[in-house]
Amino acid sequence: MTITTLDIPTLKAVKNSVIGNRTAKGSYGRDEAFVSRYDFPLKHCPRIKAEVSTTDVRIEAAHIIASLSYGSPDAFRTLLRVNALQALLYAVSAFGPSDSAALRGALARALRALSCAIADVVGPSQWGIAPSVSDMRAEAKAAVDYLFQPEVLDLYIPLLVDPSPQVDIAIAELLSSSVRDSCHRLKVSAWCPPAERKAEAKGKRGWEKRDPTKSPSRQGGWIARTLVALLQRKDVKVQEAALSALASIVKDNESLAARLSRSPPGQEPPLSTIMVLAKSRNTDLQLAAVLCATHVLRASSLTAMSHSSGRATSEEAIAITILHVLVRIIGSSTANNHARAKACFIVYHLVTDHMPFCELAFDRKTLHEVAHLINSITPTEKSTEAEEDEPESVSRLREAALTTVASISLFSTDIRNAVTDELQLIPAIQASLRHPSVGVRHAACQCARALSRGVSALRTNIIDTGLGMSVFTLFMKQDEDRHVMHAATAVVCNLINDFSPLRLTIIEQGAMERLVQLLDTEDPALRLDALWGFKNIVYKATPDLKRQVMMCIGWDNMKRLLVDEDPRLQEQAFHILRNLADGTEEVEAMLAEMGGSEVLLDLLVDAMDSEDDNVVLQAVFLLANVANYPAYQRHILLDNRILRQLRECLVDAKREIRLPAVSCVLELAPSGRQMGIEDDPQIQDKARQALSWIEQNTDMDV
Repeated sequence: MTITTLDIPTLKAVKNSVIGNRTAKGSYGRDEAFVSRYDFPLKHCPRIKAEVSTTDVRIEAAHIIASLSYGSPDAFRTLLRVNALQALLYAVSAFGPSDSAALRGALARALRALSCAIADVVGPSQWGIAPSVSDMRAEAKAAVDYLFQPEVLDLYIPLLVDPSPQVDIAIAELLSSSVRDSCHRLKVSAWCPPAERKAEAKGKRGWEKRDPTKSPSRQGGWIARTLVALLQRKDVKVQEAALSALASIVKDNESLAARLSRSPPGQEPPLSTIMVLAKSRNTDLQLAAVLCATHVLRASSLTAMSHSSGRATSEEAIAITILHVLVRIIGSSTANNHARAKACFIVYHLVTDHMPFCELAFDRKTLHEVAHLINSITPTEKSTEAEEDEPESVSRLREAALTTVASISLFSTDIRNAVTDELQLIPAIQASLRHPSVGVRHAACQCARALSRGVSALRTNIIDTGLGMSVFTLFMKQDEDRHVMHAATAVVCNLINDFSPLRLTIIEQGAMERLVQLLDTEDPALRLDALWGFKNIVYKATPDLKRQVMMCIGWDNMKRLLVDEDPRLQEQAFHILRNLADGTEEVEAMLAEMGGSEVLLDLLVDAMDSEDDNVVLQAVFLLANVANYPAYQRHILLDNRILRQLRECLVDAKREIRLPAVSCVLELAPSGRQMGIEDDPQIQDKARQALSWIEQNTDMDV
């Protein structure tokens, strides 16, 4: 495959062979020397025939790099290893006035394609669950972090104002597809040209007075101003790219959301322009606009809505408009599957973990439209062949629709009842649990999780239809994808609650043994899920079942979990002990297995001093449980460290922590008074100290 001369026919032949051909991409991509030959022309042009246009060679090389970025893990690995990203960044930073629009556009699009491919590997996925090249994640993470270094941003961000619309679009699309986490988001939104940075720094030196309203950072930031300005263009593609970039940057960015949703008196805020574009006749432009508006709305502190005011707030009015646009696209007979899937995912972004918006979506018949879509594309009779032959676009659409149902129905019993009874979605959810697509199985588990939160559904529909046991079967699979396992475990955590009719059945069929396996994995999310499951099992459990749980977990393992570096694991571990310690025998057994009261008190002192309020809360609850039993109150009252931490909880902690702290103090008070009549002066002093703290703090407003 050695090529000594770069000419147009050779380059075009390679380009035509790799575009859309995963096998060819893999074949070419495994040859680092070969790929390097198309990497170098981006910066230099060696071994090019004199009669061949340098520009044409560079354009074709850029097309090849862009095509190799997607579709083949082997090609992607090679591009990273030959530093194609750096070559492309060098090429776009060296644009000159003589470079043609075609060359500038080709290089910018190649940079966008490779940057997006790198971000896809690092994640998180922008649209549902996406497969990842796990063995390249570390290298990809280094590459994407490099892409957002301030000095690297200086190389390509200014191209947002390039004279060529092709370049503007490519750089805006790079931002929309590559900005995935809050750190990169803040770096991009804070960026401004070197000249503005110098002016800003000069104004901070103190010897020159500057008008603060003219500060670049006070005017909304260069990126935001530039992207908003692009919305005024009449080019639909430019507007779509600018909206998508704004959406990525404003997500979870409250300060930028405020700038986009407000404006000086007499001016329209950018959000108004965005909402006008949401009413466009172009579906892709509509989707970009409502996604941007959704992220502005969710990032803004204004999303606390009041439904008791008798009239819709402006935020609610915007949400209604967004839902109207999305419902129309979801129910459209002309919109393609890709657009309808995007619409569903945007509904998910709007309503997720936001009860008022969930209720609004239900009231506006969004759930009904999505349910109709699911039932229309989901065969409920088992057919492996049909599932395997299903187009990827249909699978992605089903994943998006099921994800939307799960998010809308998470909080409300009425909505969950509509899903099970009125909309008859359980057969489609159950069929999707066996789908070959990871995303579809994951979304179906999320639906089952939302439904299993309701007691009535858990005791009727989930049992009667077999949905609960179907999820449990998935949970027991040893080779299941970790995303699906995470969602399935969340369902099982609901199925083993004390009020679940399936509790004893799934415990007898190996739920605890499977949870132990998950607890031993290196995946923090699965370990947390496993502890959550054990916490639910021991709640109101029989002494025998509690012993079985602790035999599965192991007391030495439990001690390690109580001091784990992850505070979420600590919280659940203390919560398990809290649920265990609800009787005299259980407390005695726990202290015996832990190595005595001193060991437990040492752990509690550290936990009550944690910076994580959830850890403190569970530790105080556990202490309060132990303090219920007179045999252990003396140990607590004689421990200055515990009393000091208990006092801190009474004085400075949040209300939910003060409640169990006061309960603990009230249990200790009688023993403290009895200890005050002891002959031992040291014990008397400690008792008086404890009682003094009790008298000072138990009358606090909790």
